[in-house]
Amino acid sequence: MGVVANIGYDKFPEQGSWKGVRCKVCFNYGSEVIGGVIVRDDREPPNRTIIQLDDGRFVLASECQYQPERTST
Repeated sequence: MGVVANIGYDKFPEQGSWKGVRCKVCFNYGSEVIGGVIVRDDREPPNRTIIQLDDGRFVLASECQYQPERTST
């Protein structure tokens, strides 16, 4: 468990422009790719990026390699 100053019942880190963007994800620099959606893209601490994979799992950006399917809005 932990405490993060800017996460609470009524506050959450500002989100970046990649939130909601589809992406391609692989693990260990492998060739097998799975699709996903970036569901959290913190612009401020704790600076987490979380991806929901198409099979329902969630991974941190630090646990995989990923590439957004679009990079501009």
